[in-house]
Amino acid sequence: MNVDIARIRAGAAGAEAAGFLLADQQALIHENGWLKMLAPRAAGGAEMPLPQAVRLEEAIAEADGSMGWVVTLCAGAGWFAGFLPPDTAREIIATPNACLAGSGAPTGYADRAGEGYRITGRWDIASGAPMATHFTLNAVVRGEGEERIRAFVVPAAQVVVEATWRSFGMRGTASHSYRLDAAWVPASHGFTIDPACTTAPGPLYRFPFMLLAWVTLAANLSGMARHFLQLAQDIVALRRTPSANAQDALAQAAVALEGARERMYALLDQAWTQADAPSGSVGAALDARLREASMALVLAARRAVADIYPYCGLRAAQEDSDINRVWRDFHTAGQHALFTP
Repeated sequence: MNVDIARIRAGAAGAEAAGFLLADQQALIHENGWLKMLAPRAAGGAEMPLPQAVRLEEAIAEADGSMGWVVTLCAGAGWFAGFLPPDTAREIIATPNACLAGSGAPTGYADRAGEGYRITGRWDIASGAPMATHFTLNAVVRGEGEERIRAFVVPAAQVVVEATWRSFGMRGTASHSYRLDAAWVPASHGFTIDPACTTAPGPLYRFPFMLLAWVTLAANLSGMARHFLQLAQDIVALRRTPSANAQDALAQAAVALEGARERMYALLDQAWTQADAPSGSVGAALDARLREASMALVLAARRAVADIYPYCGLRAAQEDSDINRVWRDFHTAGQHALFTP
């Protein structure tokens, strides 16, 4: 697993100040092909086994939350290439520095127009928007009988990005809104996210989409929490008067977090084994257990950060400190709709 932690962290503060990932960070992402790791091999992607991809995403998030989040969300959108017509998928993934950003909310309309659709609407929170070559979206299809929701991928040239991302953390994700104004796209750019509709063979595209979302996003929270605990350990160690209470609390938080990580990854490996069997799929019982384990990991990460923050003194409250940035990133990412009641 090639993760240049020093290079990632060298640009973290600058990306936060700029409000987007810097050129060197983007170059590192593309050099490693991270945004293509879940795209089909036949389309030019790596088609990486999911357990390996999730561990990689966690490692990147541990190095920097904003980069980890952008890689996870944009690589996740690259996974949609496994549901596109093969020629369309190859064309998109072959785009120089290909990056798919997008939103899952069906907040637009797609009106049938000849051999394609005219799409109009506005979508929020597209992480990685400034570096996107394409945007994915869900729209309500009209003009084909009963209205239905369909997913589409649209070239960035047809999209207007609106600078709306003003969160107190995860600033480098540049998770802006975007809109389309009667943009025409061919029907081949529409797709359905369902194992029955995959156009690429292999277990990666038989893996349930929502379960993929659970494990990848939970891993990001885990990575950020691990980074927070590392920084907290450094702060506690530099105190003039060592605190036994702080050391004990750190040890307990780390043990609880690592235990939750191990449980989630053990179940993820089991789920992948099921999906990787000939014509296999993840069983409903294991699906439910893995979702529960993913949420348990998020809760363990939340407890760890909340329990240790008071031991970190005013340094943790200073906006220009690394630990404060990680704390803000963690709490911003933790507000994702998947993890809110």
